Amino acid sequence: MAVSPFALHVNASTNRHSISPSFDHLRKSISPALKPIWRELQQQLPLNKIDVSKTVRKASAIVLDVLVDGLYRFVDQPYPPSQKNFAPVQEIGEAVEVACLEGQLPADFPEGVFIRNGPNPQFGCLQSAASPLGITNETWVEGEGMLHVLFFKKTCDSDWSISYKNKYIESETFKLEKQRNKPSFIPAIEGDPLAVLAAVSLNRIRLNAGNKFLCNTSVFEHSGKLYAIAENYLPHEIDSQTLETFGVWDFNGDWSRPCTSHPKKAPRSGELVIMGIDVKKPFYVVGVVSADGKELLHKVDVQIPKSVLSHEIGVTERYNIIVDHPLSLEVSRLAKGGPLLKYDKEGTTRLGVMPRYGDAKSIRWFEVETCCALHILNTFEDGGEVVVRGCRAMTSILPGPDWGENKFDWYSRGFKLPPKKRENGNEEEGFLFHCVYEWRLNMETREVKERNLSGTHSSMDFPFINGNFTGLKNKFGFAQVLDSAASSSCGQAKYGGLAKLYFDKPQEEDSQQAVKVEYHKFAESSFCSGSVFVAKNGSAEGEDDDDGWIATFVHSEASDETQVHIIDAKDFEGGPVAKIRLPQRVPYGFHGIFMATPNQS
Repeated sequence: MAVSPFALHVNASTNRHSISPSFDHLRKSISPALKPIWRELQQQLPLNKIDVSKTVRKASAIVLDVLVDGLYRFVDQPYPPSQKNFAPVQEIGEAVEVACLEGQLPADFPEGVFIRNGPNPQFGCLQSAASPLGITNETWVEGEGMLHVLFFKKTCDSDWSISYKNKYIESETFKLEKQRNKPSFIPAIEGDPLAVLAAVSLNRIRLNAGNKFLCNTSVFEHSGKLYAIAENYLPHEIDSQTLETFGVWDFNGDWSRPCTSHPKKAPRSGELVIMGIDVKKPFYVVGVVSADGKELLHKVDVQIPKSVLSHEIGVTERYNIIVDHPLSLEVSRLAKGGPLLKYDKEGTTRLGVMPRYGDAKSIRWFEVETCCALHILNTFEDGGEVVVRGCRAMTSILPGPDWGENKFDWYSRGFKLPPKKRENGNEEEGFLFHCVYEWRLNMETREVKERNLSGTHSSMDFPFINGNFTGLKNKFGFAQVLDSAASSSCGQAKYGGLAKLYFDKPQEEDSQQAVKVEYHKFAESSFCSGSVFVAKNGSAEGEDDDDGWIATFVHSEASDETQVHIIDAKDFEGGPVAKIRLPQRVPYGFHGIFMATPNQS
């Protein structure tokens, strides 16, 4: 009779007998089919003076590992030539001195660190796993997190010391696989439904986590400390100088669920507003952390009736802003043969305005045109209105096409520019087009005003602003501009430039574009990631919020060289004031931060 690995785990973990038969007797009675498992047990377990309880638990783990090794075949997902710079790199070791290839850093540029996070698969590439239950794949947003950092230090009034370092974020699951020296977590997001369910269960039984703690999406600062984060787990504290991982931040044990990649610091108070989603109730919880980071002051279930994959939360002076769009995680749907993660084009999108310390009943919900809004640019109060600005698309870039459909073809069609007359999100091309969008929510009349700010010329995402104006009315916003042709031919997003939006300057000659937009374009076949705003020392409310620079990682696919460009935000269309050459390429990644040295900002 075949024995389920689940039964093996349960039975072994509950075995309390202290009598153990002789190992020689077991060896002679074991069937030939189980001899490989027996050999593994002999190598890893002591043969005398055994603590039976611990031994049985270890034996069950070994049995499960051997069974998984026998059932599952891990296969590398190759990178086509057009995706060469999505491939991982090695840690460089100690920080390396670098220099400006062109130009020089301005004298009033702040000292500090420019940090970008992104996926960097530990074993050379993303993995697929094939088994009798089907196939599961790691997706393009997976891969262990790696930080790429530039350190800026002044040596005198006009001289700079600049150095570069990269390092993996050493989560518990990263260290576990590093110790095993092989892929161990079965991919558990995309694949045949039964195979995904089995993967989650086996990962939990064997490795104590349904999936890897990726930590590959973003970085943020609070109370002088640096944290790395991805949606599926807690923040990890990082030493901003050595890049060593200190461990998870669970807010003194008061937060036991995943945390958003984009917590927001509330204006005036300095409190950190967080939220966390989960596949089980409560699906969406909001929290408020004290300005010193020592206490979770508020935690509340906002009672959203599904597990919405909401990537950001917004803040104003008085409110928290919740994005509830029809991108959801549902285990029940997976059990019925559907995908775990799905975007429902017929679903509802709404924005919630919640008092800072409110509860579910205090939220005012505003239904808006159905869309996906993963990234928020800024949110603020303007008279009787709450204004939400973010990047909006008619469908979600995640999870990609339906299982079985050609993924490369789907992304290639999606990244193309949409037809000029676009009536809905069902066109064959251009369905991944993102624009910078504005929703004005009237708190008295409950009226909603919507408009496209950036127009239909260029797809924009990964928005950012001067962080000193988070939650406050601002004049300027920035975003990365997709190179639609390069992205379409590659099947992955490549950003060939930057955009600056002037919110107070209407663009009269273009009815599709509400405000003035300037563009900063990179050289041909050069693409950026991790763009951030670097505020001048002393920049504050009341001054122009474009008083500073843009820092961004720019990779040339022609030379296979990566540089960091420093761009004057007030001379946005001009050339970079400095280009800094890095000692090795930096793969394309996600979000970054500039963390000024204390007393510099």
